[in-house]
Amino acid sequence: MNFDPADHALWRPYAQMKTTPPALPVVSAEGVRLTLADGRELIDGVSSWWTVCHGYRHPHIIKAVKRQLDAVPHVMLGGLTHDPAECLARRLAAIAPGDLNHAFFSESGSVSVEIAMKVAVQSFINRGLRGRTRFLAFRGGYHGDTLATMSVCDPEEGMHAMFAGAIARQLIADLPTDTDRIDSLDALVSDHIDTLAGVVVEPLVQGAGGMRFHDAATLQALRDLCDRHGLPLIFDEIMTGFGRLGTMFAAEKAGVTPDIMTVSKALTGGTLPLAATLVSTRLFELFWDEDPGKALMHGPTYMGNPAACAAANASLDLFEHEPRLAQVHAIEAMFAALLPTARDFPGVVDVRWQGAIGVIEMASLPELDVLKACFVDAGVWVRPFNNIIYIMPPYVISAEDLTVLIDTTLRVTEGWARRHFS
Repeated sequence: MNFDPADHALWRPYAQMKTTPPALPVVSAEGVRLTLADGRELIDGVSSWWTVCHGYRHPHIIKAVKRQLDAVPHVMLGGLTHDPAECLARRLAAIAPGDLNHAFFSESGSVSVEIAMKVAVQSFINRGLRGRTRFLAFRGGYHGDTLATMSVCDPEEGMHAMFAGAIARQLIADLPTDTDRIDSLDALVSDHIDTLAGVVVEPLVQGAGGMRFHDAATLQALRDLCDRHGLPLIFDEIMTGFGRLGTMFAAEKAGVTPDIMTVSKALTGGTLPLAATLVSTRLFELFWDEDPGKALMHGPTYMGNPAACAAANASLDLFEHEPRLAQVHAIEAMFAALLPTARDFPGVVDVRWQGAIGVIEMASLPELDVLKACFVDAGVWVRPFNNIIYIMPPYVISAEDLTVLIDTTLRVTEGWARRHFS
């Protein structure tokens, strides 16, 4: 095979560049549809990696971004500030659970988790307690692709296992879903308390680790554990935040408040990159001091980018003035009505849904690239991974388009399953 580097200037994500099929060029996006260069239209069933909650090019967000670009497209937050960031921080504090009153901005979800971990570690240092540098995280969890966040992902997860030895070794346990696991986890934390800085979990749904669900009681067990041992509890709400489960945050649905919460993805409605690490006043006060050495020494170059903050503020406007959460509940009802059909397909292990997440779990997904192409040929953008076929549409999807999306996903899945498992 001839190799011309000029053909591969763009290094694509999660792809073996030598063998991956060509990417599909998108020339426009509107509402819930992607238009390809060849004229085909696809209903987006995954909201562009779970970001486009209001649909593509919502006019209110586009107008806000254009207005900000005409004023101040970017300015550093070191020594300067601007209204979009100040306003967004106040609004996030107002809607976040508990006393998560302090927002530290960054450009990506992975970095927001790294900042959360850094805050947790330094909260002990600022109290004169060194050596508290490790974290408790959970099997099936995923928190990002940067080195620190990889360390709190499931260590057996294929993307990250190869980096063993290059990343920090954390405590990885099973989620405390029953009494035995709660007791085992408590003993594990007791044994390692002198080195632990915090607990990191995706609340209610573990996303990229397999769309695995757990209940509020599991999170309450973690809250109780952290309270007993004096550990910060970090909720990674990068996927679940901003309505995906039917409330603004999974913490709200579970009735459990963390000490630190990270948000990104749908924060700007899928328009511009932005993330926030929301920190409780109790922890923030540990950094509030005359001693400059107790400051949080972190500062992403584009943190609080004005255009991104304008997009996020406009997105929050839409949550206030348009029926987004009601739309999520309608999607959930449609999943409940239509998805159970898949339980009769060969090779299906489980069918589940929560909020605007619908999941078909298979025994395996051989010929994954072929399956992805089948969805495109059928007119939907659905991106299965590992052994999971899932749907996470924009909240604004119409009942008609959602029916088409679900029915098409079921039809393609059934045909594929019968070929491979009958």
